[in-house]
Amino acid sequence: MNIRRFFQIISYLQYPLMLLALFFSIKPYLNGFEYVANNFDVLLKDYNYVLIFAGLGISFSTLQDTSKTQNNFSKKIWESPKKGKKMIMLISGLVVVALGYGIFGYFITENQEIKELSFGAIVLGIGLIGFLKTAIEVFENHRKNKNTTANTV
Repeated sequence: MNIRRFFQIISYLQYPLMLLALFFSIKPYLNGFEYVANNFDVLLKDYNYVLIFAGLGISFSTLQDTSKTQNNFSKKIWESPKKGKKMIMLISGLVVVALGYGIFGYFITENQEIKELSFGAIVLGIGLIGFLKTAIEVFENHRKNKNTTANTV
């Protein structure tokens, strides 16, 4: 088995990790809204897990083969120079927001509620950095005008 195929197989771990993130996002509400209102700390703890598992899931998704797109919707985005650049800018903004919030919450603020979510935000931001790198590779592999040097990211 070649290494590319091995990482492609490992990338499928993104799905159970994203399912865990989904589970933790709805778990607080399974006991009812009144329970959530009275136990806000449980909500923050579970949302921290959402951010952690989503970040890990996104990290595993970056192990996929960047020479292929998964569907026609993605193909339309990554083949278009304008749409591809917009997606890269959007992902870059998400990285800045996630890491900014995480670092602010973890190192600067004294608010315990913000600190509760900051570790998860840092993990999500790190996962998004890998996702950004993968998005740039997919954009370079699929855009229609890849022969022109003036249109590079």
